[in-house]
Order: sequence, then structure tokens, then C-alpha cells
Amino acid sequence: MLSRVAASFYWLSRYIERSDGILRMLKINYASSQDTADGFSWEPVLRIFSGRDEELITRLNNDSRAVLKYMVLDRDNPNSILNIITLARENARSVQEHIPKDLWQCLNEYYHTVKDPKIAAGLRKDDPFGTLDVLIKQVMLYYGTAEITMERGQARSFMNIGKYLERAIQSIDILDVKFGPLNSNPDLLTDITYWKHLLMSIGGYELYQKTYRDGLEAENVLEQVILNNDFPRSAIYSVNNIQRYFDRLKNNSNVTTYREISFHIGKLQSNIKYSSVKSIGQVGLHQFLTGLKDDLYKIGNSLNEYYFANS
Repeated sequence: MLSRVAASFYWLSRYIERSDGILRMLKINYASSQDTADGFSWEPVLRIFSGRDEELITRLNNDSRAVLKYMVLDRDNPNSILNIITLARENARSVQEHIPKDLWQCLNEYYHTVKDPKIAAGLRKDDPFGTLDVLIKQVMLYYGTAEITMERGQARSFMNIGKYLERAIQSIDILDVKFGPLNSNPDLLTDITYWKHLLMSIGGYELYQKTYRDGLEAENVLEQVILNNDFPRSAIYSVNNIQRYFDRLKNNSNVTTYREISFHIGKLQSNIKYSSVKSIGQVGLHQFLTGLKDDLYKIGNSLNEYYFANS
């Protein structure tokens, strides 16, 4: 497979996964802003997806509708849903002959749905929940279509590596941002709503209820999001799948490169697998999460160097 084609599949999938994470977080945080208006802040969401732009955070000033417009439709925001889906569509267009027609149509529909004036109107004056749900369903339709139509070859492997790399980074970012305030506000340790919203923003609340019977506790949340092999958005589940799909790329012509990247993935996999909530606490949560994210970026950079020709 040409490096430019592999890169397009990889980035197409990363962009779609990023859009899914942003939309789900926006929906849950908008609900939270309505339930707990006094103590609510959009700052964590903006820090995760827009960097540490203090001027931006101040300008939006916890105006929920302004944040939604900025995160979904603002052309000046590199991580707006509109810009992300435009990039995803451009990557898909460049490999259109390699993807099923149904998948291209599905992605094209997602793109045009985001650009529909009804989306802007819904975020501005109507019900944002319904509007965000429309976009979330587009992502779900895309993933379902990809699952049943994509050939089980190299293209799908690069797509899944991109998806799970992006997912792991998002989950780690969310944990890092949400656990950070504990140092200055220990009361959050027992704030059930705080942990419920964290889990709901990554689709993990129902599984948590089935797994842990002693209520919502910070340590259990940490365990689920980092160490739970059954949680589709946990760090370990994502890294396991990165290894799984990378294994399928091995061939006689790339043995040396394969071994080098596989070593980095395996090292990260072992680091998570043989950790516990207690050992993470001894290292320091922020330091541990920063190390995981650095390793994920190294894997991404290695893929870029060896498989995508620095695309």
C-alpha cells in the first residue's frame, strides 16, 4: 500500500474518532451545565480540545451556547466538528477508490449534516441535545457501515490503529483534566455527580454500575478508564487493539521497522497491564498519564516516519 494511502486511512479514522469524543463530551457537559449551573465550568472541555488558551476561555465565559457553536461550527477552531469532518472527508476523497461506496456516502452525509443550517439553528436557539444527537448518530452510522463493508486488509488495519490511538489519547486527557482539580478541591472525591458525568462523557457509566457495587468512587473510575479490559474506551483496551491491528501489517519487507514500533507498543501495553491503582498513585497520576500519552505520541510519530513517509 502506498504511504499516502495508508496515511489517509489512518487520519480519516483519527478525525472521526475525535469528532465522536468531542460530541459526546459536549452533550454530557451541556446537561451538567443545566443541572449545576453555579459550580459548572466549560474550562476542562476547552483545555482538552482547544489547548490552554486562557483568552479563549475568558472570552467564552461559560456561555454554553457560545461554547457549543465554537466547538461544533467555528471555522477558526482547528478542532471544531466542521473542520474535523472536512479533513476526514478530504482524506476519504483521496482514497475513494479504496473504500466502499456505502462508506463514502455515509461520510459525505455526515459532512453535509454538519453544514446544514438546522444544526446552527439548533445550537443557537433550539434544543442542543437533539442537535448533538443527530451528529452522534452520524458517527455511529459511519462506524456501523465501516464494520460491515470494509475489506479486512491493510486499509482497515490502519483505520483501526488511528481510531484506537486517538481514543486512548482522549481517555487519558479526560482523566488528567478531571483528576487535576482534586488537589485544590478534595471535596470532589465524594462528589457523585462529578464522577458520573466523567463516565457518561466517555460512555462508561452503565458498565461502571454493573462492575462496581459500592457506588461512585474516584479510585474505581480510575481503574475502569485505565485498566478495565472490558471497557471499549479504556487505555488498556485501546492499546491492546493498536497491537492487534499493527500485528497484521507485518511482512517480509518491513521486519526491522515492524519490530521497532512493535517494541514501543508492547512496552506501553505492559506498562498499563502490570499497573494498579495503588502503583499509579505511588508514581503520581499526572506523571503516569503524561508518560502514557508521550508513549502514544511516540508510536504515532514512528508510524508517520516509517509508514506514512512523514506525511
